[in-house]
Amino acid sequence: MSNSVEGRKAQPGSAPGTAAASRPGSDVGRLPAWPIVAAFAGFPLWWALGLGDMAWPVFGAAMVLILARARKVRAPRGFGILLLFLLWVLCSLIQIDEPLRILGFFYRFFLYAAATVVFVYVYNARQTLTDRRIFGVLTVFWLVVVAGGFAGLAFPLFELKTPLAYILPQALLDNSYVDEMTTRDLTQYNPDPNATVISAPRPSAPFLYANGWGNGYSLLTPAVVAYLSMVRGERRFWWLVAALPISFIPAFLTLNRGMFLGLGIALLYLGFRAALLGRTRVIGSILALSVVAGVALVQLPVIERLEQRTSRVSSIDDRGELYQETFRRTLESPVFGYGAPRPSERSGQPSAGTQGHVWLVLFSHGFVGLGLFLAWLVHAFLSTLRRTDLVGLVCNTLLLVGLVEIFYYGILGSGLVILMVIAAVGLRGRPQLPRRETRSSQVGG
Repeated sequence: MSNSVEGRKAQPGSAPGTAAASRPGSDVGRLPAWPIVAAFAGFPLWWALGLGDMAWPVFGAAMVLILARARKVRAPRGFGILLLFLLWVLCSLIQIDEPLRILGFFYRFFLYAAATVVFVYVYNARQTLTDRRIFGVLTVFWLVVVAGGFAGLAFPLFELKTPLAYILPQALLDNSYVDEMTTRDLTQYNPDPNATVISAPRPSAPFLYANGWGNGYSLLTPAVVAYLSMVRGERRFWWLVAALPISFIPAFLTLNRGMFLGLGIALLYLGFRAALLGRTRVIGSILALSVVAGVALVQLPVIERLEQRTSRVSSIDDRGELYQETFRRTLESPVFGYGAPRPSERSGQPSAGTQGHVWLVLFSHGFVGLGLFLAWLVHAFLSTLRRTDLVGLVCNTLLLVGLVEIFYYGILGSGLVILMVIAAVGLRGRPQLPRRETRSSQVGG
C-alpha cells in the first residue's frame, strides 16, 4: 500500500495531507461499489440471517480480494496509527485466559480489521463511490434503521430465531451475547410493570441494543441532511424531507440520552462552523430541523417515559462505578490490558470493559491501545477541520460526535464502520472534477 501524500500539495478546500485522485491508467479509483452497497443496503437480510455485524468481516474479505488486484492502493497520512492499533490489539491476545474468550477476541479483531478495510476501500474508490453515492448509501441505511425503529414500536414482543441459531453449537448458544445475535428482537422491552429495568419498548432493530440504534441514528441523520443538498429538486428530496420528522418518533421513543447528546453536539457544532463561514442556508436548515425536533419532543411522551425510566434504574451511577472498576483493574495490567472484557467484581453488573468503546479498548488492550485508537480518531477529526464544503463540514462534525459517543456507546460493528466511511470521505478531500453525476445509475445515489 503506497502512501501518496508525502510531498503533494493539498487541493483547495480539501483535507490537509490527503491523497490526490488516481493517476491516469490506474484502476484503483474504479473499484466496484457493490461490496459497500450490498453491505449497507442488505443489512436487513444479514440481520434476519443472524449475521448482523458479522457481515462486515465477510464483505471486508471481499474488498481485500478486490484491492489485491488494484494497481495502486493509497492511504492518507496518519493511516499508520490505525495499523499500529490493529497490531497492538493482536498482541493483547497473550492476555486471554479462557478458550471461549479467544473466539470473542477474534470476533472483535475481525470487526476492527473489516472497518479498516472499509476505510481503505472507500478512500480509494473515488470514481465509483463518489460523495453523492456514499451519502446515498448511508441514507438507505438510515431508512433501514428508521424502519427497524417503527417495527419495534409496532411489534415490541416480536422474536425471530435465525438460521444461525440452528447451526452454532449449544456451547456457543449458551453465551448470552451469542444468544442475542441468533434470536433477534425488535426492541429492548420488559412488559412487567413492576420490573426494575426497562418498562417501555425501546426500538433496537437492526442492532442488538437500543443504544446501538441511537448511535447509528445520531451518526446517520446528519449524513441524510447533507444528502438532501445533493438531490435538491429531485423526487427523492421531498420523500426524505417528509421522512426526517417522521423518524423522530422511534428516535425519541428509544429514550436514548446519549443519542440526544450526540445530535445536540452535531447541531451546535455544525451551526457554529456554518456561522463562521457565512453559510446561511446551512444555518436555516439547522434551525428548521431544531424547531421540528422541539415540536416532536413536546408532542411525544418522551419526558414522561424518561422520568419513568430514570426512576426505575440508576444506570448513570452503575456506569460510573463500572468505569471506575474498569480503570482500576486496567492499572493492574496497563500494557496489553486483559484481551477481552471480564466479569465485574460486583454481582449482577455488566462485565468490566463494556458500556462504552473507550472502556472496551482500555480494558482489553491497555493504555497504549486506547491511546492509538483515540490518536487515529483525533487525527481524522483535525485533518478534516480545514474542509469548508458541506460534505467536509458534515464529515468533520460526525467525527466529533463519534469522539464523544465512544465514551458511553459500544460502537464496535456498524457504528465503527460508519465512522470509518465518514473518515475516508472526509480525508480524501473534495472531488477534483466536479462533474454532474447520473441519477439513475447509482443505488442510493
